[in-house]
Amino acid sequence: MDQWTSGAYYDQWMGRWSRLVAQEFLGWLELPAGLRWLDVCCGSGVITESILERNAPATVVGVDASVDQISFARQRSAQPNVFFETTDAMALPFPGSSFDVVVCGLGLNFLPSPRRALEEFSRVTRPDGTIAVYVWDYAQEARFLREFWDAALAIDSEAATFDQAHRFPMCTPEGLRGLFEQAKLEGLTSHAIDVMTRFTSFDDYWEPLLTGQGSAPGYLASRNQQTQTAIRERLRATLPANPQGTIELPARAWAIRAQKNL
Repeated sequence: MDQWTSGAYYDQWMGRWSRLVAQEFLGWLELPAGLRWLDVCCGSGVITESILERNAPATVVGVDASVDQISFARQRSAQPNVFFETTDAMALPFPGSSFDVVVCGLGLNFLPSPRRALEEFSRVTRPDGTIAVYVWDYAQEARFLREFWDAALAIDSEAATFDQAHRFPMCTPEGLRGLFEQAKLEGLTSHAIDVMTRFTSFDDYWEPLLTGQGSAPGYLASRNQQTQTAIRERLRATLPANPQGTIELPARAWAIRAQKNL
């Protein structure tokens, strides 16, 4: 259902917003320089780049299941202390206690078993290390996504099956805390990350939805032209544009962190 086959298209659709959230997330973590980081579900390398900019890490390893995304990330973040690998997040190819910090941005909900993934994150984190993730608030406050799904639901009864709020009920503070507790992670702290998504025009909002990357664009690609056109025109009528045509929508992600037991 979800395709992540192009780093360039991912950046067009989601990368610009995930970069904003990554900066806020790392600011909240407030971790020192010189640490060994693992970026799980690294995609095109957005968080990895932010770690390099903000945290002066000893090393960063980015892992993702997509060969194409990893290839794109390698080209964009070619530094001697950065490494990228294609691998399964639920079977990480690293010894125990290999990293000081393990992070996963906007990816945990796409994994077949988030709990198993968190157990792997814990295994490869050193004692007293940090494990932290964040996900979009699909049900309410990630408005650039919610506006799309509300328009799709008004046009297409089958959209409910694809709606990320329906598919990913774990993407709430309570859902994340429950998963972390199931994985026996402790010292939990949650945090709301709020950013503003700004689109210069309706086309700036709509065209990335045609990339086929991720849930909403993937759903749209599966619809016939009539349905696509109806959704587009409903969005054109309902999105809150100012007189210059600019669209501003708040977007919230939920973050949670834990410390591995000594």
